[in-house]
This record gives sequence, structure tokens and C-alpha cells, in this order.
Amino acid sequence: MTRRFLFVLGSARLDGNTELLARRAAEQLPPDVEQEWIRLADHPLPDFLDIRHDGIVGAVQPTENDTVRKLLDATLAATDIVIASPVYWYSLSGLTKRYLDYWSDWLRVPGADFKATMAGRTLWGVSALADDQPVVADPVTGTLNNSAAYLKMRFGGVLLGNGSAPGDVLKDTEALTRAKTFFTQEAPPARFPFEDPAA
Repeated sequence: MTRRFLFVLGSARLDGNTELLARRAAEQLPPDVEQEWIRLADHPLPDFLDIRHDGIVGAVQPTENDTVRKLLDATLAATDIVIASPVYWYSLSGLTKRYLDYWSDWLRVPGADFKATMAGRTLWGVSALADDQPVVADPVTGTLNNSAAYLKMRFGGVLLGNGSAPGDVLKDTEALTRAKTFFTQEAPPARFPFEDPAA
């Protein structure tokens, strides 16, 4: 299958530091790799409602909504999904979290085979944080790693950059250097922290 990258932009800011860093990394992809970029702020998802236990067997939220269907189809079509979310209050942005919440529903969409389709594909993260201590972004990394582990995906890690004001990340030379090879690394199968990596 030809590699196809889906970049899911979760910032509330246009051309924010996270997007700038993601685009620098994407510039290094071979020209035959397809790229699709979706800015979640331009495609707002409805509130997520968890109806798994409402007494209706197989109940799922409607996918007739154009935004829901667009994101579901784009996600299923991608071999590599890049979650590009700035660190907001030490975790993912609300826009990004809502997109991931919908994954719960897509697990049960008839014909989507979401879990089986996602297995073996690769999840990546790109994030900018306004702190010089990368450890404060651990909740972002943990969320993405565990989501990938649940779906038996590969996880390429999170490319972190430093930036608060617009364009700040372009001064982070270490992050820009890492961006040049970020997508060339081998992404191992994701594992939950409690799993034995040798197993």
C-alpha cells in the first residue's frame, strides 16, 4: 500500500508553532508519499456523545455529518496519522481530544472495521510547548502511545519543539534538526507502559 500521511492539525491558531514544525518535518517526505492536511478548527466536530450503553445494541452516532464522515474516511485511508497538537494545559488540545474521542465510536461503525484497519499503521505526534522542560509534554506522548497500543498500531513518538509566540519554534534549532529525520525513523509497535517490550 502506498504511504499516505494524514496530518490532523489541532491548534486553535492558524499557522501556529505546531503546524510550522509539522510542515518542516513533512518537507522531508519523499515526493511519492501522499499528504492530506486537515485543520480541525475548520472542520468542527459535533459534541461527542458516548451512547455505547444506552440499551441499543450496536448504537453509534450518525456518520452522515459531513465532518464526521470526512475525518473517518481520511483516517481510514491513511497509512500514517500525524496528530499535530500544541500542548494545552499539559495535554492535547480540546479539538484534538474530540477527534480522538470519535475513534471510540468509529470502532463500532458497521463496515468500517476501524480497529482491524488501524492495526499495523503508524501514529506520530508533533507538538509545540511553551516550556523548556520536555517532560511537561509527557501526557501528550502517553495519550498517543496508549491509543496506538490499544489499536495495535506502530508509534513513531512525538516531535517536540519550543514556542509560545507565533513563529517561535523556528528559533528552536534542535527541533528543526530533529524534524529533518523524524519521519525516516523506524516506528516500533506501540506498547502500553505495563507491557514487556521484549514480549
